[in-house]
Amino acid sequence: MKLGRKNRKTESSPRKGKRLKHIAFLPSFITLINGACGFIALLVASHGYFALAGYIILGAMVADVLDGRVARLTRTTSSFGGQLDSLSDAISFGVAPGFIMIKLIEYHLECLGFADLDFSLLLGRIIVVSAVLYAMCAVVRLARFNVENEEDEAAHMNFAGLPSPAAAGVVVSLIIFHRQILPSITDEASRIFHISSIIAFPLITIFAGILMVSRIRYPHVANQLLRSKKSLAVLLLIFATGLLIVWNIQFALVLGFCGYALFGILRWIVGLFRKRGGQRAEGREQRAENREQGTAHGEQGAG
Repeated sequence: MKLGRKNRKTESSPRKGKRLKHIAFLPSFITLINGACGFIALLVASHGYFALAGYIILGAMVADVLDGRVARLTRTTSSFGGQLDSLSDAISFGVAPGFIMIKLIEYHLECLGFADLDFSLLLGRIIVVSAVLYAMCAVVRLARFNVENEEDEAAHMNFAGLPSPAAAGVVVSLIIFHRQILPSITDEASRIFHISSIIAFPLITIFAGILMVSRIRYPHVANQLLRSKKSLAVLLLIFATGLLIVWNIQFALVLGFCGYALFGILRWIVGLFRKRGGQRAEGREQRAENREQGTAHGEQGAG
């Protein structure tokens, strides 16, 4: 009887988990700035300031780069920091870009005479689904990275799939370009401008989301530039990029983020063709070898 009471007491007693006592202040604070930027971008976009919301997302990217660097420099990397970083990224690079896209589409629908985004319409459903799909792809991308991530930073030379900050950069850079550059070179009041925007942005958002969960390899630009010696051509390219940013930051953002996304796709396609070409060459060599062996056996039989 005593044994039974002891077992019941053990089963009913709560399990004590590992309690977090201390955190690294500076890296965690920078990571929280990342998440705060994402939330502020939501508020700003809800009031119609779409380009400003895009720039705030870019500020979140700066914080996302700095928090990891600061943690490694101060030797305060931790599992808590990694989880906090992923949650902040989910807000800034998952939820916020999709929400900004929806609010931008609402603006164009209002310009066409619609009071608001009608969720009963097929178009409204497609727009909302594209934003939700993008956000869910970002969450899955971050969860997969946490599972497959290697602790050795030197091993982080490539990503499997488009990183969530880069995917967010594709969306918000085009939104910034759309709001600050296109009105000066096109007729913003034309129906073609509004209709093309309503069609293009959901498709771009879905495309960026699919790239995040793909297995296409993308280079870790920061690590590849900082962890090895580069040629003079690379230095000149970086300098030219800086001049482009000074000359026209909106165009530079689109070229940088969209070019990075397309670079991975092109490299993947080239790799497929090379792999098929290699397989065909191996097949031809194998057939030639088989023919030579068959000829040799025939000569031996004749002899």
